[in-house]
Amino acid sequence: MPEMNGNANTVAARCLGIDVAKAHVVIHDLHAGRTLSVKNTPEGIRTALADFVGHDLAVCETTGGYERALLEAATELHLPIHCADAGRVKAFIMSHGGRAKTDAIDAIWLARYAAERGERLRRWRPPCPEREALAELVRHRQDLLAQRVQAKNRASAPGGKAIKALLAEQITFLTTQITQLDRQIAVLLERPDLKTSQDALRAITGIGPVCAATLLALAPELGTLTPKTAASLMGLAPHPRESGSQSGHRRMTGGRAGVKPVVFMAALSAARRHPDLSAFYNRLLAKGKPKRVALAALARKLVVIANAKIRDLNIDPVLT
Repeated sequence: MPEMNGNANTVAARCLGIDVAKAHVVIHDLHAGRTLSVKNTPEGIRTALADFVGHDLAVCETTGGYERALLEAATELHLPIHCADAGRVKAFIMSHGGRAKTDAIDAIWLARYAAERGERLRRWRPPCPEREALAELVRHRQDLLAQRVQAKNRASAPGGKAIKALLAEQITFLTTQITQLDRQIAVLLERPDLKTSQDALRAITGIGPVCAATLLALAPELGTLTPKTAASLMGLAPHPRESGSQSGHRRMTGGRAGVKPVVFMAALSAARRHPDLSAFYNRLLAKGKPKRVALAALARKLVVIANAKIRDLNIDPVLT
């Protein structure tokens, strides 16, 4: 592992790097240069973190939900904590030439990430229980929809007579489950704190109930973002591919999983029904833009409008 670079601010930073696993968490104190491992239980984590109250920042990674006890314990102890994107941390480690990987080494890298990037890292805050439940329901609905599409494709394919009846039963079951999820989502969206945001989104021609629920569930940051950041979050920002005299086509990459396809479907509706966006879409086509490119531009505008609508409500969308 590379040596610390001697930057006084980095060395003196009172930061923690915390590597989370199912059974245990490894904590590295960058200031003291010590590492310890504790059981991944609320009691064990709370006891361990009590010794670090007063530190500037702790950083962990998203680990399939196993980091939740840590995040809640840190918040309870008023220890600022950031839940980092694993891809960004990996890029940070590679930029420093890191190769070796153990839980202890990962904790050290997370502590260094906290020290070097801490001022720009968003502190974790407990989500609203209703919004968290909405996200779980929306994600599960998307999973069931994908399974139903797969089952319908297999049922309509040539052959497979031996499983036709089983597939029909599976499709019926999945349809029933999706209907139940739709009811639960509709009930949640009627809560006052979510209904206001839902009504603002539904007022945008092209955004239907599914798109509104998806945006509220999977993009809770809407309303706090700049237009460019909102488009990038949804994977709708065209990134340049230029080097020297070469200039390639800009491509949209990344984005919040499960959101972009839903926004594209809303854009298809807006291209037909929204007076201003429809005119914008047709102008792009008249200029010779491919339909896919014009639709992506329209989807980007739709997200920017949605972000502005939530922002104008003067509420904190992450907490409501």
